[in-house]
Amino acid sequence: MKHAILILMFASVASGLFAQPMSPDEVYIPMRDGDSLAADLYIPQTEMQRPTILVQTPYNKFFFRYNLPVGFGTNPDTLPYNFVVMDWRGFYASSDAAGGESTRGEDGYDAIEWISQQSWSDGSVGTWGASALGKVQFMTAEEHHPAHVCAVPMVASPEYNYQMYYPNGVYREEYVEQLDGLGFGMSLWLEAHPYHDFLWTYVEDSTWAPGEISIPTLMIGGWYDHATEWVLKYFDGMRTQSVDSIANQHKLMMGPWAHGSPGQQALGSLSQGTLEFPEAEGASDAYAQAFFDYHLLHAYNGWPYNPAVRYFQMGENQWYDSESWPPPSDFFTDHILYLQADGSLSQNIPAAGDSCSSFLYDPRNPSPTIGGPTLHADLLQGPYDQAPVVEARDDILIFDTGVLQYPLHMAGKVQAELYVSGNRTDTDFAVRLCDVYPDGRSMLLADGIFRMRFRNGFSTSDTSLITPGEIYPLTITLPDVAQTFPAGHRIRLDITSSNYPRFHRNINDGGPLYEPGDTLTAMNRIYHNADYPSLLRIPVNSSVGKPSQKAQGLNLYPNPLGKTQKLHIEGLSDNTIRVYNLCGRLIKTLQTEHRNQSIQHNLPRGMYIIKSGNASQKLMVR
Repeated sequence: MKHAILILMFASVASGLFAQPMSPDEVYIPMRDGDSLAADLYIPQTEMQRPTILVQTPYNKFFFRYNLPVGFGTNPDTLPYNFVVMDWRGFYASSDAAGGESTRGEDGYDAIEWISQQSWSDGSVGTWGASALGKVQFMTAEEHHPAHVCAVPMVASPEYNYQMYYPNGVYREEYVEQLDGLGFGMSLWLEAHPYHDFLWTYVEDSTWAPGEISIPTLMIGGWYDHATEWVLKYFDGMRTQSVDSIANQHKLMMGPWAHGSPGQQALGSLSQGTLEFPEAEGASDAYAQAFFDYHLLHAYNGWPYNPAVRYFQMGENQWYDSESWPPPSDFFTDHILYLQADGSLSQNIPAAGDSCSSFLYDPRNPSPTIGGPTLHADLLQGPYDQAPVVEARDDILIFDTGVLQYPLHMAGKVQAELYVSGNRTDTDFAVRLCDVYPDGRSMLLADGIFRMRFRNGFSTSDTSLITPGEIYPLTITLPDVAQTFPAGHRIRLDITSSNYPRFHRNINDGGPLYEPGDTLTAMNRIYHNADYPSLLRIPVNSSVGKPSQKAQGLNLYPNPLGKTQKLHIEGLSDNTIRVYNLCGRLIKTLQTEHRNQSIQHNLPRGMYIIKSGNASQKLMVR
């Protein structure tokens, strides 16, 4: 089972699994405690000192022999970098070093020290990796080796936080089970600490150190990743707490990506769930290459002129730039949609009365998890249609807007502010936000859950059971997302009391958490009247989407652009195309015959600005 999970988790690394693997040099890197860690060394054959990219993995360095990271493929001799891929202490080829005295950060420091002393090294090292491979980069950076120049942690934050494992008090069951399957063995400790106690405070304080990151960092995340909230939080922490000379060099890219799953649904790949995002395909690798080229090769590629945040607006399927996340509030207003008795969402405050809707929740038959920010190898991951299974059941309330007449452009956190009651002493309320297509597909965007006993806080002293029949206010804040709901679509809010196995099932008996007890069916209610107006709060950019205010510009695709691909340009305002670098220097001028044009480019890798008349658009060449 474990071997199967590893292959599925790293399909993107081992996409050429049946091809002939590369044959790197196998080395053992000495650590300060006397142990040695196994590593694969990929060095171009030409005699020349180069910078090195270090990857530290708990998932078996062997898989990288089929495909080097950052889009560099399978021919090390063509690379401008050396690669060192090292198994973590206690894992795979480094299993003999289990139980050593060094920390993971110290192991990373010692690996960089060894690399910097080798004849093939120019003395500079960058680090790269996703998930656990991203966490360890932060630990390494906190050790401050002078040769550690930059880092690219993806779908990862170094923080360990109660809400990561118990969001609003509900155990992330499938997530922890997957971590156990991968060898991290966290479930025993986690299940012993279901409340926020002094040990959680210690863990949170000891793993929150954004001010210790003193090298430029490119963080890459995804809107369908389970770590989105923590990636954004840590990036903001680094931008505000790193030393001044470094803080403004940290960059963030957020794409329409999941954490990584079977098939091609890896970070930066075309397919995510049942949707495709060609405008984002390969963007993470291209951005990381430009970052490494600037910091390790000292390439004059305009990298410093990139924004602090580059994010993908789903629905429009375009990249946007911002100097912060969320984008500046000056451009956003709260769009309030009230839940109505007829199952609609509208801007009208509900009428007076005692209107409410009820549904039955049976823990023995919970609402199933279909896609979303999952991790377990047996679950779907990313955007999936909720209509055929989740919304076809009778244990759900569904609230829809009418068909949108104009696009609705949102970015940030959506909040469901509900008034609820139940007939048991404890229960859960779970919500799913969906984009409903004209063909009826209800595509999941974000989800959240709340255990009622934690409504006043997450310590044992904060918690209290509910009184059956009493009405309580409850706010469920969903993870950040950037989505434009196109004209012709609808916004949907699904409300259930479970989302299993993504979240633990509440057995509704009010007894001790995660211990056997009576499994009770609950009758739960959502209120939607003038006294108890349940609502959906959406951060909307009101300046985008209406025809009179629609931004005018060029449409370039594909973007990022491959070396051998043609560039397609739509929306030319005249017959002249001008290409500038990010320093504003004119690179070339092209004359065209049509307002929509395809050209075979010969631009080197880097960032450019394409202009026609007053219209302009950034282009990345990878």
